[in-house]
Amino acid sequence: MSRYTGPKDRLSRREGFDLFSKGAKLTRMNVPPGVHGPKGVTTGKSQYGRQLREKQKVKRLYGISEAQFRRYVEVALKSKGNTGEALLTSLEKRLDNVVFRLGFAPTRPSARQVVTHEHVLVNGKKLNIPSYSVRVGDVISLDAKSMSIPEVKKAFDVEDRVVPAWLERKAAAGHVKVNPTRVDVVEPINEQDIVEFYSR
Repeated sequence: MSRYTGPKDRLSRREGFDLFSKGAKLTRMNVPPGVHGPKGVTTGKSQYGRQLREKQKVKRLYGISEAQFRRYVEVALKSKGNTGEALLTSLEKRLDNVVFRLGFAPTRPSARQVVTHEHVLVNGKKLNIPSYSVRVGDVISLDAKSMSIPEVKKAFDVEDRVVPAWLERKAAAGHVKVNPTRVDVVEPINEQDIVEFYSR
């Protein structure tokens, strides 16, 4: 699967949002990337352009490919109830996102790496599939070796990390209490634009 390995600041600047939790490291947020400078900032966007940017933002936020994202949308479109909420719920339940939400890694990319390197256990069994969808009752924990990883240690040093209400954390273990809902997604996302983009 192809995966973007270039400068992350470039993607965040394109979407006008800190996609990778870089914080103070992020530069020139109000200027889009490219050689043409800030001239594209003031131009209005068409409905299609707005929907495309929202789709790209969420896809890059969760670190998944176009094909993967389309599959999530197709499943959400077939589900009962609110399509946009179903999409966000599916994305939130990804194992790499849960590791990030629990505060076991400082960013989603680092959480993905922790998962792929087999440092994460789900119900006591090692699992290295970032796209694995957690279920209510699952226990997510880290193995002993993971505590020597600088990124993991950095994440555990953050004292004011807020764990979402649908998860519960004790030390290096977390528990899925209920399925996430729309209110649990703290990032500024307009899921309706994404649904409309794929419903054209």
